[in-house]
Amino acid sequence: MYYPYFRGKQFELILLRELASFLSENQIHPIIEPVRDDFSALTRTMETLNNVNATYSVILNPQVGNSPVPASNIKNLLMDGDYRRFENLSIGYIINPTADIEDLMDILNELTDYSFSIIHQGYTNGKILAQEIAAFTNIKSHIFIEGFAGKLYQKHLKKDGIDRVLIRNGFKPREKNAFYPKNEHFSDLHITFPEEGMDGFGDYLIVGDDYSETGGPAYAVAIHLTYLDSDDDMYIYHFISDQTDSPTDPGGKFLEALGKLVKAVRNPKSQIFNSEAVTEYMNLYEKQHYPGLGYVKKLSMKHHIELIADYIRRTS
Repeated sequence: MYYPYFRGKQFELILLRELASFLSENQIHPIIEPVRDDFSALTRTMETLNNVNATYSVILNPQVGNSPVPASNIKNLLMDGDYRRFENLSIGYIINPTADIEDLMDILNELTDYSFSIIHQGYTNGKILAQEIAAFTNIKSHIFIEGFAGKLYQKHLKKDGIDRVLIRNGFKPREKNAFYPKNEHFSDLHITFPEEGMDGFGDYLIVGDDYSETGGPAYAVAIHLTYLDSDDDMYIYHFISDQTDSPTDPGGKFLEALGKLVKAVRNPKSQIFNSEAVTEYMNLYEKQHYPGLGYVKKLSMKHHIELIADYIRRTS
């Protein structure tokens, strides 16, 4: 039902390994777009997910980064390795405005042992696409990126036995961390996806669709934490450090932002879900420990996944 979209950075792959059993138990299907040509961390993650029967997709033709990982390298990995026995692995294939459908059909014919998730990210001729791929039985899901696949396009690809998933980018990035508001709306797609005619929904967690190889200097530290209001609509807090005018003292800035998070959690009227990640944030505050910005982002992503899993359990 829930398809979180990851970009395959080191801390994201670590999170997937740590949460593998949780993902399997809650039927959460992560999508992984590789961003590193060294596949050691990716293959460890695939093996960990496979060992607990978690379903997931690995994108064959990544599109992000200064030099996207070549599709041929990922194909060689899949063909040379023992991944055909990974029954819960689905190959993701992105089709954008420049996509050649012949390439897609060649891959579908070549990797018949694998199931496929087609990720629709701006290709426009849904009617022709549906006709060309109609005979393939290894397509298991169509994943539509909101804003890049209209209703008519989606309608052409409606077919019994193939899941349809809508990915919405709920995170609104700002040029600087200091520019984030205290809180804002994130998404209601977890509630409304059936009205969209979808079998599942997804997002880019608290990271957003924007991708960069490295982050800039932390003039301000921001901790992003999603929460549900009384109607289960999803919002996001942005806890910002008080220091915002120099790149020094990231640890001190983190503790400033963390103090605001702790105050919000301890508020008697708090709507923040008491996730394992929030408990870990509270422990960091008690220890006054700064674990690094990658770890902080990983914790907020973990909280987001735990929050959605709790919502699905409560409402299913």
